[in-house]
Amino acid sequence: MSRRMIYQVYVGQASALYDRCVASVASYCDRHHITHIVQREPVLRIRPDMTRTLRSREAVERLGYLPIFEKENAFAYLDQYDQIAIVDSDILIRSTAPDIFDHLPVTYAFGAVAERDLPCTAKHASKITKYSRSAFGQLTDVDWSWNNLGAEFYNMGMMVINSSMFASYLEGQTPAQFLGRPEFKDFIDGMGFFRWSTDQMLLNWWVKKTGMPRKNLDWRWNTLYKAVTDDSLPQAHFVHFFLKDLLPARGENVDQLMQIIGESAS
Repeated sequence: MSRRMIYQVYVGQASALYDRCVASVASYCDRHHITHIVQREPVLRIRPDMTRTLRSREAVERLGYLPIFEKENAFAYLDQYDQIAIVDSDILIRSTAPDIFDHLPVTYAFGAVAERDLPCTAKHASKITKYSRSAFGQLTDVDWSWNNLGAEFYNMGMMVINSSMFASYLEGQTPAQFLGRPEFKDFIDGMGFFRWSTDQMLLNWWVKKTGMPRKNLDWRWNTLYKAVTDDSLPQAHFVHFFLKDLLPARGENVDQLMQIIGESAS
């Protein structure tokens, strides 16, 4: 049997939404015999170069590090598991969801959902177009497979890895060494448009730059709540509550939110 693990990062302030989402992942892992690891304290503590960063200095100094890069600590487990999924703590897995690991064949190193593949609302489609131009239009050394919506970029809130193949692209580096690569410095430091960036831009550029074999997973594995049309939401396996402003009580009224998406509140 394959050794499979889902990795989540839940650091900082507690949240009723995050508690419910992480609990749904725990139940999912129990059903499918998957190891579940939740990182609850910062490990990597990646910090931008404060002599040049364009990120909010106040925000960086308040925490002392950038929480957005903590989930790359999952890479430290590649030698312990055959497959790893990294799932944001604001993603709820439905009780009916099948095993995601069965959907990334061994011929691929990496799998994720390309955001433009979602059954988007017109409003979110417009956001994808604008974001693509700003975030990826200047990164011309890789092929973004542009179409009428924009660049083919992955929403990195959920990604799946076949460890042995993926590990070769880390070249023996630890997660901290990986993020410390010179080619990532502008991403980490938040230069230019990257001042607003998470690990999403860095990873999108990297997986394309390396040419690693990757699979565009079905949109149901990372369905962005309110970015997709209402009629498509019931089909989702993983529901990603990526914008708190669109949630009842900013996500803290979990029972109401579960009722809206048709999932048990327990």
